[in-house]
Amino acid sequence: MIRVLIERHIASELSEHYDRVARETLQAAMHFPGFISGEALHNSADPNHRVILATYRSENDWLRWASSDERRDMMDQINPMLETDEKVTVFSH
Repeated sequence: MIRVLIERHIASELSEHYDRVARETLQAAMHFPGFISGEALHNSADPNHRVILATYRSENDWLRWASSDERRDMMDQINPMLETDEKVTVFSH
């Protein structure tokens, strides 16, 4: 089992739109093989700093989702809302 931390800094005027698209992305990931759980968080000191914390069965499951057409389509919507590139870190036990 692995945990994937995805950090994003969004433009403040786009937060409502980002929240909707991020929820849709997480819902799509839930149906992908190997996905176990996920949650979306925001930094209480900086509401434009968002974090997705997802658990996958294996790193290969994450990599399949990360390179999937579904995620690419969702990222095409999310990327224009970001102030910087997303940062992805994979943690294992």
